[in-house]
Amino acid sequence: MIERIEQELYPLRDKLKNHKVYYSVHSIEDIRLFMEQHIFAVWDFMSLLKQLQNLLSCNQVPWRPSGHPAASRLINEIVWGEESDINRKGEPMSHFEMYLEAMESLGANPEEMYRIIEQLRSGKNIEFILENNSIPQHIKEFMSFTFEVVKTNQPHIIAAVFTFGREDLIPDMFIEIIKNLKKSNKENLEDLIYYFERHIEVDADEHGPLALEMIQQLCGNDASKWDEALDYSKKALELRIGLWDGILNEIQKQNKLNFVA
Repeated sequence: MIERIEQELYPLRDKLKNHKVYYSVHSIEDIRLFMEQHIFAVWDFMSLLKQLQNLLSCNQVPWRPSGHPAASRLINEIVWGEESDINRKGEPMSHFEMYLEAMESLGANPEEMYRIIEQLRSGKNIEFILENNSIPQHIKEFMSFTFEVVKTNQPHIIAAVFTFGREDLIPDMFIEIIKNLKKSNKENLEDLIYYFERHIEVDADEHGPLALEMIQQLCGNDASKWDEALDYSKKALELRIGLWDGILNEIQKQNKLNFVA
């Protein structure tokens, strides 16, 4: 069944891996804009992950068995890597915080991301925040779907979106573009390059295989679960394409304004 899903998702994944947004990055200003919009996908990914952990392992006191010991082990290993990896300096840090660190080193503005986090801390729910925030529509739609998935409380659906819709969707060639850009600029791109390389390395060697095993366990022999896993994964990839389309459009608009100026 894994093979069937991967086969049906191939056209969407191929479209993503060859998206024009990667080739639109020609300057530090382009990278800054990309990061200022991509940071939201880095952030809401963690909510998919933590909801899986909530559902597959017991995070309540008094503790009780979750009923998913094998899947619990898998998700806890993934959380450990995503939430407390080692940054370029050898310090424990989540991948989200590594991305913020890279943004700050390049002068990108994480203000909108920080504003959402502060609103959550003040007690506002994510639906209210997204409805009343000034972030672009393509980002709102992407995140709205993420939290729609989270609220299903269905481990197989969340795991499918996490595995097929979110892991390993930044291709290696994008890193090469950034490395080539580094040669002609003085800005410090090391933190960003480390983030992308580390994320791809961990996803390919560790998290990817673990996530596929988790999907197999959660869907089992239930055909309806496999169908739902496929449907939600397709939607996740379509919305990622929409996110990339939106970022590409913003970069092109920025470059036109700079050209006119």
